[in-house]
Amino acid sequence: MPTPATASVLLNRLKARARLRHLQVLVSLGELASVRRTAEALGLSQPAVTQSLADLERLAEIRLFERHSRGLTATRAGRELLPLARRMLDTLAEASEALTAARQRDEGVVRVGAISGAVGGLLVRALPSFAQAHPGITVQVQESAPEQWALQLARGELDLALVRQATVPPAGFEFMPLAEDRFAVVCRPAHALARRRGVRWPTLAHATWLPQAAGSAARELLDERFAALGVQPATVPVITRVATLTVALVESLDVLALVPQSVVQPWIDEGRLVAVDVEPPMPFRPLGLVRPLADSARAVQLFGDFVRGHAAAPGAGR
Repeated sequence: MPTPATASVLLNRLKARARLRHLQVLVSLGELASVRRTAEALGLSQPAVTQSLADLERLAEIRLFERHSRGLTATRAGRELLPLARRMLDTLAEASEALTAARQRDEGVVRVGAISGAVGGLLVRALPSFAQAHPGITVQVQESAPEQWALQLARGELDLALVRQATVPPAGFEFMPLAEDRFAVVCRPAHALARRRGVRWPTLAHATWLPQAAGSAARELLDERFAALGVQPATVPVITRVATLTVALVESLDVLALVPQSVVQPWIDEGRLVAVDVEPPMPFRPLGLVRPLADSARAVQLFGDFVRGHAAAPGAGR
């Protein structure tokens, strides 16, 4: 009986003779437990699947599946190999996505992450003009949560981020402030406070509020103001971080909500919401652009410069 190959010999043999198709067949058989279904899933003939498995078992010098009337069952060796094979296919998929993203950037694609405030405060005005000025550049925008955008930049999933000023930007990036912001108390146009001037917090304490999520800057400010007054205002039993849902609730209910003005400015401009004239004003951290310190693709530079220039225009980023 021949001596089993050592790990080094087996590795060299797999490097020389194993194929991607072997991994695909192995993983599919592990998931489907059927030669017929694996053949259908991979677009192969059943004999080709059977031959591919036989080739892999011959290379590995061990049986990976037990054949029976109901299909196949992975052996202990097969069960141990399956997660490794899946990981290799997943890594190949990640490499494909990375290569595609690199090619897209060279061809004029900019991947932008933006918090909801930057969408309303910067992109809503800048993006249509950029699309007209640079029709050859594709801008892919995704809304990023405040706690996610830095990691997305670090992983290379984004080229730029439009966010609120952070204490420390991610390594290799810089923050450029573009638009001042503030908190706004908003309500529907029919609310009793919609047309009042110089409304102060003791008056606001008697209104019904849409509460903000715990840990948010808006929630902390509300808690601070009402704690100083020694009151706990009435609230509706809904808590959300979704801007469109906040707007819908404020439009439908006789409530107030405290939100960054940049988030709701488009709905204020449309007349769907009203910013209550609250005294004193409530400043908030500015919105801006996080961009790489090193040289980036021309399309990325063009988009960053365009947003900066648009934010500096009169009336931008109100």
